[in-house]
Amino acid sequence: MALLQVSYFSDAMQREVTFNALIPKDMRKEAGQKVNDHHAMKSLYLLHGYSGSFTDWLTYANVRELSERYQIAIFMPSGENHFYIDDTDKKNLYGEYIGAELVEYTRGMFPISDQKEDTFIGGLSMGGYGAIRNGLKYPENFGKIIALSSALITYNIQNASPDYADGVADYQYFTRVFGDLTKLKGSDKDPEALFSQLKKENKTIPHIYMACGSEDFLLDVNHKLRDFLNSENSDFTYVEAPGEHSWTFWNTYIEKALAWALQ
Repeated sequence: MALLQVSYFSDAMQREVTFNALIPKDMRKEAGQKVNDHHAMKSLYLLHGYSGSFTDWLTYANVRELSERYQIAIFMPSGENHFYIDDTDKKNLYGEYIGAELVEYTRGMFPISDQKEDTFIGGLSMGGYGAIRNGLKYPENFGKIIALSSALITYNIQNASPDYADGVADYQYFTRVFGDLTKLKGSDKDPEALFSQLKKENKTIPHIYMACGSEDFLLDVNHKLRDFLNSENSDFTYVEAPGEHSWTFWNTYIEKALAWALQ
């Protein structure tokens, strides 16, 4: 098992970026055991939540053990409270970085598959939104999407008034990140719009796995996307179980989601 911290100059972000990588390629060979070193691995791009960093999954979850068990490379970049969408004003294209550039960069650097069927994107909370948005924005790169306790706040902030605040952030923050909130619905920041566009164009839509705790404060918005996907007869998986917005829940369901993705 190799744990690496990689920094490089990102064209999408116009600066140096850093991500963590788990590469289960250096396992010692047991006597009489064949080591499958020549087959490209599957990969998971795993996104952190609001106020977190690219170290969160390594610090709070058992992803190192999961990477080794399932022989899957896991890449953990940073979204810096920007919901993994492009900031064109500052020329920090978080969505392009996560959804396209990082995939291309890591495929060139590590022995991972270049097939979308072997490439997954996932995350928790803000990262759950980022996984859904960028998985649907860049469907040519991802075969499956894992979304845990997703912060699908686009449902709540569409057409929000200047005095809007939700206890985490306020109108000024949301307009800075998402732009004109009156134009949010139907844009490429709206998961429903992205899904509908792919369906209209008859393009392959990545399979989606959603999980949310029944005591999670984001349960209502997860229900909204679940209901939309049901109305579209989408092939997706939705799991709801006792749990809060916590690492206890995410540790349990990242393992279940990986098993689902690899089945």
